[in-house]
Amino acid sequence: MNEIFLLKLGEIVLKGQNKKQFEGKLRQNVRRRMKPFGDFDVYILQSTVYVEPRSEDCDLEGAWEACHYIFGAVSLCRCRPCEKSLDAIYQAVEAYLGEDLECAASFKVESKRSDKSFPLTSIGISQEIGGRLAESHPHLKVDVHHPAYTVYVEVRDLAAYVHGPAEPGAGGLPTGVGGRAAVLLSGGIDSPVAAYMIAKRGVEIECVHFFSYPYTSEQAKEKVLELARLVTRYCGQMTVNIVGFTEIQEAIRDNCPEEYFTLIMRRFMMRIARRIAGNHGCGCLVTGENLGQVASQTMEAMAVTGAVVDIPVFTPLIGMDKEEIVTIARRIGTLETSILPYEDCCTVFTPKHPKTKPNLSEVERAEACLDVEALMERAMANTEKVMVRYDEADGV
Repeated sequence: MNEIFLLKLGEIVLKGQNKKQFEGKLRQNVRRRMKPFGDFDVYILQSTVYVEPRSEDCDLEGAWEACHYIFGAVSLCRCRPCEKSLDAIYQAVEAYLGEDLECAASFKVESKRSDKSFPLTSIGISQEIGGRLAESHPHLKVDVHHPAYTVYVEVRDLAAYVHGPAEPGAGGLPTGVGGRAAVLLSGGIDSPVAAYMIAKRGVEIECVHFFSYPYTSEQAKEKVLELARLVTRYCGQMTVNIVGFTEIQEAIRDNCPEEYFTLIMRRFMMRIARRIAGNHGCGCLVTGENLGQVASQTMEAMAVTGAVVDIPVFTPLIGMDKEEIVTIARRIGTLETSILPYEDCCTVFTPKHPKTKPNLSEVERAEACLDVEALMERAMANTEKVMVRYDEADGV
């Protein structure tokens, strides 16, 4: 029988009557991710997604790599199915894991019997297979507490499966079960991580980026599109709405008190992002704000900037320190792109002494001289939509 993948479900197993809905979406997502790599049968049994190649020409390595980025699976393993008999299980272990065992100094067998009709208990299976392996590999020491290598045997409904240690999956919930969100995506470290964090909760993403040419460069825009592309590895394709923001920033610079520049700028961003969110069925806005990190991210400042929208504003990074955010950015592959030296519009016309504890009425008076609606309309009209996916050739 061919090698197959087992993707173990995470918190989906805790769902109640809507569990089938979550499983169905996960199965759909896995099937879509596997399409570029060949013809795979994808089905769910006993809180596990089975990914089984239907032909010899399937790209198993590419498919295995893609499985690591599918939200909803907490762990995954490559395994060899076999008949549900001790002889078949032992032969499968030798054929599939024998080389790994030869390189190990100690081992143990860990078994799980979900098919209760199998004559041996889980402990009995481990003892029987472990005894045979100890005889055929005399150099191996049995160590049930701290083994160098663990052989896993799972006796399930359809077959028995043998595999080595599992690898961590992406976790979270399947993309598409949590609604849609509009993410304010800059070129920094934080907002791509915020996008990833909200996507991990099963949320589909629409991105909004504010572009202030010629104060920000084409390289800065390409950097943001690359960050979006890297996030789509986890959540699938998305649209990046690139909003022309130059006129708004120049109007703020020319007409408003300097200490309020950043606050008024962010209020415009929230208004525009809210309008884009409404046009694309998004139920919330998501930002990369982190409490106390900069002057515009105090409680008072965030209350002022959030006051212009009537939908929830989620801030997944609000309680993290910078090192925690950097660690996630490095793990998901966005850090190296984020630190490229191309600045975004948030660095344009930065006040020397920004207001850190603003009063809403004061900010509203400061922006009253602006024709907010007209500026927004022109910015919206000057919006470029770019569809982004991780692999343009494969469409995953």
